[in-house]
Amino acid sequence: MIKIFDCKNKNYIFFLNKLLKKNKINDKKIKTTVQKIIRDIKKSGDKALIKYEKKYSNNYGIISNKKKISESIKKLDPKIKRAIDFAFNRIYKFHSKQKVHNIFYKDNLKNKIFYKHKPIDSIAIYVPGGNASFPSTVLMNAIPAKIAGVRRIVMINPKLDGNQSPGVLYAAKKLGIKEIYSIGGAQAIAALAYGTKKIKKVDKIVGPGNIFVSAAKKEIFGDVGIDIIAGPSEITVVADKFSNVDWVAADLLAQAEHDINSQCILISKDYNFIKKVKNSIVHQLKNLPRKSIAKKSLELNSVFIKTYSNNQIINVINEIGPEHLELNVKKYKKILNKINNAGSICLGKYSAMAVTDYNVGTNHILPTNSSSRFSSGLSVYDFYKRISYINLSKKGIETLGPSVITLAKFEGLEGHARSINFRLGRK
Repeated sequence: MIKIFDCKNKNYIFFLNKLLKKNKINDKKIKTTVQKIIRDIKKSGDKALIKYEKKYSNNYGIISNKKKISESIKKLDPKIKRAIDFAFNRIYKFHSKQKVHNIFYKDNLKNKIFYKHKPIDSIAIYVPGGNASFPSTVLMNAIPAKIAGVRRIVMINPKLDGNQSPGVLYAAKKLGIKEIYSIGGAQAIAALAYGTKKIKKVDKIVGPGNIFVSAAKKEIFGDVGIDIIAGPSEITVVADKFSNVDWVAADLLAQAEHDINSQCILISKDYNFIKKVKNSIVHQLKNLPRKSIAKKSLELNSVFIKTYSNNQIINVINEIGPEHLELNVKKYKKILNKINNAGSICLGKYSAMAVTDYNVGTNHILPTNSSSRFSSGLSVYDFYKRISYINLSKKGIETLGPSVITLAKFEGLEGHARSINFRLGRK
């Protein structure tokens, strides 16, 4: 069921990459489908949006009814409300620490240069809902946007069994989100990117979704902003002989139950430990409610890696660049500083990745598919744009100008040079 990869070959990174690439989703067909949906939405607007909602979700209403939202929230278990409130407070507190820094610089020529952060005017948050309910995703997306000062926050949330999740709606209410659409998939992304008569377009779209949502975000990027292309969830756990077998197995299963395309990787120097984790997974799967999803995920995408040194562990992690990394080892400090590629790192045996999905305070919208090599998880900074302001003095243009003219002429841009010459009183 679970593949075991041995790093004894000196070209182990090459062969590991070949193995991992086999697990990547072939999205050519998906891309074609998504491109057609986007073209239809751009051409026919609401008519096309409703057509695809009926086709894929059996959904006939795209705008959430305010009365139904209130009634749904009233029925929500108070225990769930308290858990959402608790998570809200911790996430808000941590993200409030993420302060932007504006820059003011004045040189000896009395030139003034500013660098200011301005919040994005409008965003849409995508909250998956077709297979499960994710109020935590509302909090992770909307809290940093609120802190940044985004004025318009729209929520997209597909229906589950004909209804939107009361937990998701409660979280949205807590954040003051009033513009809610019960739509999903590529059609929802296209509608918010280009607008329809019923839905006003936004400046940026954030949040995780299925492979169709991710493909749509790739297609519309440039017309609007996006956060990251969040693919199926991933976890890599590093364990040693001191790790608890059942805890490690449970952490892997917690990720596997997300999606059949989730990726679960275990790294250990102890082959006997690897075998014990495999046995524990088989045992724990028996009473896991989403066992069919988890089992399929493990069969398709899990890899257990036998390593022989800390250097191999570091190399493997940096090559994978996992979304979630658990260093469930006694002496994790020996390798921590050399790990450069990971979305989020849990340190020590008590730091379960599952806690980071809910209320530890950090964000769970994280880079996947090795994109941690060049990107980071969602934060307050993602909801700002930065603007440069330049105020040159007379002495400033007189001092800087001649050098600009030289470079402009070298680059063949006579118009640039002329622009400076006029200010210098030259012809």
